[in-house]
Order: sequence, then structure tokens, then C-alpha cells
Amino acid sequence: MTTRGVGIRELSPQRVGTVAMVVLAVGLAIFGVKESVRAWQMRRDMTRVERELTTLRARQAELTKTVDRLRSDPHYIEKLAREEMGMVREGETVLKFPSQPTPR
Repeated sequence: MTTRGVGIRELSPQRVGTVAMVVLAVGLAIFGVKESVRAWQMRRDMTRVERELTTLRARQAELTKTVDRLRSDPHYIEKLAREEMGMVREGETVLKFPSQPTPR
């Protein structure tokens, strides 16, 4: 044999097996890192979605409470009409004051 390189006779089944195991290990390591990053991103997204869900449930509870009040509380309806629409009862006098600039 010459020292030019590895000849076909020098590739023993043991060396082929070792190379195959190394290639397999590297492939699995790369795949594992990729999937670990993907799992971390999915956990982060799940946390964000759970926070949004909690916020939306709280908002839904507020809206349900408002709907119940609108259906059953005439004083609340009157309050909203006065505050948001500027409505007044007949015979009432409304005093409007100009807003004052805030001191600096």
C-alpha cells in the first residue's frame, strides 16, 4: 500500500460504522437544536396568547356587566345620556365653564 491516501482496502466495516455514527449524531444534534428553538418559540407564543385570552375574558366580563346594567338600570342609562350625549331634562339649566389651561 502507498501513503497517498486511504485505499479501499483500508475502509474496514468498523471505520464505516464509526463514520456513520458520527454523521448520525451530528444530524440528530442539528435536528434537536432546531426543534428546541421551535419549542421555545411555541412556548413563548402560548404565553402571549394566554395573556391575551385573560385580557379578553376580563373585557368580556366588563361588557357583560355593562349590558346587564343597560337592560336593568334606568339610572345608569340616564347617567350615560347626560355624560356622553350631553342630554338634559326639560327645565334643567346647564352651566358650561371654559376649561382652564394647566399651569406650567
